Amino acid sequence: MVLRSSIALIVAAVVAAGPAGVAAAGRKTVCTITVNSADERETLRRRLPADEFDFVELVERGRPDWLASACQKQVRCDALLISGHFDGGTEFYSDRLDAREYLPVDELERASCSDSCPGLFAQLKEVYLFGCNTLNAEALKFASAEIERSLLRSGHSRADAEQISRALNARHGESNRDRMRLIFKDVPVLYGFSAKAPLGPVAATLLERYFQSESGADFATGHVDPKLLGLFAPSSMTLAAGLDDADPLSGHRQDVCQFADERLTMAQKLDFTHRLMGREMAEVRMFLDRIEKQAGTVTATTRQAPEVAAALDAIAGDTGARDRYLDLARDADELSTRVRMLDVARTIGWLSPEAHRTAVLRVIGDQAARNAIGPEDVDLVCRLNQDRRLDDAARRIDVPRAQAMKPGPAAALACLGHADSRMQVLRALTSADGNDAEIAQVYLGHRPVGDVDELRAMTTSIAQSQIAAAQVRALDTLAGLRLSDRESLDALTRLFPRTRSLLVQRAIAGVLIRSDYHAIATADVVRVLRQHRLRSPEGDDVIDVLIRRLQASS
Repeated sequence: MVLRSSIALIVAAVVAAGPAGVAAAGRKTVCTITVNSADERETLRRRLPADEFDFVELVERGRPDWLASACQKQVRCDALLISGHFDGGTEFYSDRLDAREYLPVDELERASCSDSCPGLFAQLKEVYLFGCNTLNAEALKFASAEIERSLLRSGHSRADAEQISRALNARHGESNRDRMRLIFKDVPVLYGFSAKAPLGPVAATLLERYFQSESGADFATGHVDPKLLGLFAPSSMTLAAGLDDADPLSGHRQDVCQFADERLTMAQKLDFTHRLMGREMAEVRMFLDRIEKQAGTVTATTRQAPEVAAALDAIAGDTGARDRYLDLARDADELSTRVRMLDVARTIGWLSPEAHRTAVLRVIGDQAARNAIGPEDVDLVCRLNQDRRLDDAARRIDVPRAQAMKPGPAAALACLGHADSRMQVLRALTSADGNDAEIAQVYLGHRPVGDVDELRAMTTSIAQSQIAAAQVRALDTLAGLRLSDRESLDALTRLFPRTRSLLVQRAIAGVLIRSDYHAIATADVVRVLRQHRLRSPEGDDVIDVLIRRLQASS
């Protein structure tokens, strides 16, 4: 599916709407986006008077150019029903394996800000968002500790910094509710759910009850219907209204639309980013997701356009903004944030490739020195050095030995090519600390065991561990290696009769069944497995499958 044209589904129009694509005078048009369940749509179609309402399904299955079709047809919607699972802020989607259509919130935002298809938004009186958390008011973004520190560095008192942080949270929290209000600007009534929404058949049943009570006269008029809210209240239905120009968040919408509006050129968007960099860096940090996406659209080709080159030169020459931005990047709490900010700085000309590499290595070293490396950071560092280009430069990282011996920092250093650190990580695989073991698992996912001596050391360590949970985690990691080393396989078969944990036995069976089990397919091994297996309360399990396969191979 072509994202820009088909995903903008939101706004799609329908051939079935008629030659002009516009409802007859006096009639109302109900537009529907059926990403998952059609139950709600069919109930409305059945219950609303056919001589008063036209229905337009905006999703054209298999057609990639929904947006172009919509704009050409100029369908004007009085009500919009969106039905689909909602993942908490990113998109509406279907749980059907054969469904390829989905609805990204970014595309709704883009269509709204660009006014690319005004028929959907200009006349809307009501929107029905049938998905979980579609109007949840909980903030998805927060002004973190690094933002408050940035405010203090820029000269604010602690009291002012705390007050500004609260204001930034209110303005930039971007809850699902706020984003829907931003998208459906000036729409009088938005119905949605603050928590779990009813599934399609249940929602359809509630709608049937609603119409059976002789309700529905106010449908698509823009008037709040207390009966509808009352029926769906146990299912967390709630109410909102689209932003208007007097709303405190209207200024934030204007900023958001500077990133999303397709009518603006890349140079104009870069000029806005430059102006944004003149604000408090604390607020710039709240816009990082959008700045990062915009920077990702700057390519070697687009840089050659004179107006784009001029905009980038203006940003690159703003040393004051650069220094304040890089100070915040170095002070961010999370490694991923620091790296993302440095990547943006490279793209917009504030860091050369060499300076960027040095800065990235420095922040990795800082995090390691503070023992602030978790599994997600290990994943990031290994991905950054997937091509091993950082191996030589990484030798310049100076981490105190006491910290370098700990699993998180050791794994980060091992990702950067430190051979001594690798053994520290392998030992963490059987750690009693689940976080340490997860760090080792993530690391081995990027740098798998390829040496037979390492493999044998790991199996010996697993066999010697006295902690069943740690053994299971380590064995699950081994299972993905598809062992063929006879000595390692023998070590695991010797562990099988000694353990008193059914989960450990199952994990051993999981390793063996994925390995070259023909190498151990002997009558003695089968006998040991049969004699010492701990009975499963659920009946046959992977141990039984392994025994049958060994018998067939012996």
